[in-house]
Amino acid sequence: METKRYFVELSYDGTPFHGWQIQPNGITVQECLDKALSTYFRQEIVSLGCGRTDTGVHATQFYAHVDLADVSPKQLANATTGINALLPYSIAVHRIFEVAANAHARFDATAREYKYYIHFQKDPFKLDRSWLYKGELDVEKMNQAAQLLLQYIDFSCFSKSNTQTFTNNCKISHAMFELQPNGIIFTIKADRFLRNMVRAIMGTLVMVGRGDIEAQDVSTIVESKNRGNAGQSVPACGLYLVAVEYPYIKNDD
Repeated sequence: METKRYFVELSYDGTPFHGWQIQPNGITVQECLDKALSTYFRQEIVSLGCGRTDTGVHATQFYAHVDLADVSPKQLANATTGINALLPYSIAVHRIFEVAANAHARFDATAREYKYYIHFQKDPFKLDRSWLYKGELDVEKMNQAAQLLLQYIDFSCFSKSNTQTFTNNCKISHAMFELQPNGIIFTIKADRFLRNMVRAIMGTLVMVGRGDIEAQDVSTIVESKNRGNAGQSVPACGLYLVAVEYPYIKNDD
């Protein structure tokens, strides 16, 4: 049987899931996707994702790769419709397309972009999809602090311990807050992210915004490489993985 590699592009509401990666103690996005893929293609499939989102974190764009044997053109043409019919409403597959045999959803990604949403007034339609912050934040100072992150590479201070990563080095290329009518959106882009990194960064920048620390103190925190000096992780509900870039996938594909 001839086996080929395919990328699956999907999105999901992370609220009902214990993150992306399969685990014994709760339902995950990967578990649901693998079950739907295996049922549709009638073969045992284990996907490999572009990253591992934590419990309650959302993704508007996420890629996984799978190896499929003897897929007919008709099967592939009807795949998104057929697989979506097998998935819960909280997960949507947008397309499946063939890639090179050595293409890798995780290691080939050259950049990832996250957004974090905060709102200030109670809104039932933002429940589990944005963080309701009760207080005032100085967005200008938060942006000053965010720009300091672009000067560093080692972000050990924002990483969970014992993550089994070879390095805590990341290159952040963009970090910016935008004011909205009832809240703010934080956008951050880097070549890679550590476990819990964005939520820890947000918790630290919120400390700046509410006046607990000064913007320049963020440099001291990063240079300390000590997670205990950074802010608490903000709630998962406001975090979205919104873009994953690959050298062989155009944004308008």
